[in-house]
Amino acid sequence: NRSKTTYTWIGHSTFLLQLNGVNILTDPVWAKRMGFQKRLTAPGIALEDMPEIDMVMISHGHYDHLDFPTLKKLTGSPHYYVPAGLKSLFLKKGYQNVTELNWWESAELQGISIHFVPAQHWTRRSLNDMNTSHWGGWIFQTGQETFYFVGDTGYFTGFEKIAERFDIDTVFMPIGAYEPEWFMAVSHINPEDSVKAFLELKAKTFVPMHYGAYRLADDTGPEALKRLYRAWDNLKLPKEQLKVLLLGETVM
Repeated sequence: NRSKTTYTWIGHSTFLLQLNGVNILTDPVWAKRMGFQKRLTAPGIALEDMPEIDMVMISHGHYDHLDFPTLKKLTGSPHYYVPAGLKSLFLKKGYQNVTELNWWESAELQGISIHFVPAQHWTRRSLNDMNTSHWGGWIFQTGQETFYFVGDTGYFTGFEKIAERFDIDTVFMPIGAYEPEWFMAVSHINPEDSVKAFLELKAKTFVPMHYGAYRLADDTGPEALKRLYRAWDNLKLPKEQLKVLLLGETVM
């Protein structure tokens, strides 16, 4: 039933959101490997079992967030929303239906307002394209609810600015790929800081992501989750506000 609001965690940073009858996919990556590393957990839904997709949101150009072999296999005729600077790559690969946005810019599709918001990160796909395209997060407003897909980010002051502009209900927040922290902290938030960011956003529900699929750093999925639970308990936050999803699990 498409008219219901649901979201499903496929794995890593890939979610299927069904809002106002629109199927939205974030950072779709079904790749079995990332560099030399094998994927640690299978995607929660097989690619061939996915519904037709209306919108695809890309947070930035890193390979664990933008995988063209995956995009090739999506059904439907999705509209691609990408950070400024990435559209030319999509056109080169033969995708016509592409809108690129800068931070704080908005678009609208089928009654859903989409906003591209800042993140603290970087991007690169080859030797000579360092930071030639942007990175950030996506906010979806349906009129009833507001969802915030954070993308990849380090902890930064932007969360407070985002909270000033949006009343966020559900936030899809990265918690993994932060070790070694002296090196990774600038671009990947750790579990404790992700909880701090959640509180600054004044959001209602925290859904963790970006852990457990690929070994992108020295930490692993179970360790990131353990630290998240510990930080949550230390601050005595309401248990029902933390939604740790199983792969393929749908929240309605």
